[in-house]
Amino acid sequence: METPRLILRAFTPEDGPAMYRNWASDPEVTRFLTWKKHTSPAESTEIAARWAKDAADPACYQWALVLKELGEPIGSLGVVRRCDETAAAEMGYCIGRPWWGRGLTAEALRAAVEYLIREVGMNRVAACHDVENPNSGKVMQKAGMTKEGVLRSYMRSNHGLGDIAVWSVLARELK
Repeated sequence: METPRLILRAFTPEDGPAMYRNWASDPEVTRFLTWKKHTSPAESTEIAARWAKDAADPACYQWALVLKELGEPIGSLGVVRRCDETAAAEMGYCIGRPWWGRGLTAEALRAAVEYLIREVGMNRVAACHDVENPNSGKVMQKAGMTKEGVLRSYMRSNHGLGDIAVWSVLARELK
């Protein structure tokens, strides 16, 4: 997929060093996530290689966010849960701190939502964030999602046990 500023593509094992350098080793990026910051480029390379292998499955939706002007990944976006029975997907994403506040994550999320609904046939695409990380909610809102509510003490992240705001968009709402 392509947006004005990004290319969303499958990971390759060669993305490991950029993943480590640009986002996965930063404790601020991973603060509200469920996975720990990476401790070495080798760890990032191992994960990028696993994601590259998983990309052979047409039901796998995990993308490297490649900034066109830089030519390397600056973040990731993917389906972290899906329910085929209800045609629902839950998204997860992260992006390196130097690119925060530029609208890039919302641009990528919007493209992924449109793809999942229009091309894959999903009825519902959702995402959630720790309420103490309101900027992530702004990403979801800019991507066209509607806030549904808050699940109290619902998820444990590197920040601890937190309340989670749930956002979604339904196929019938996509303009």
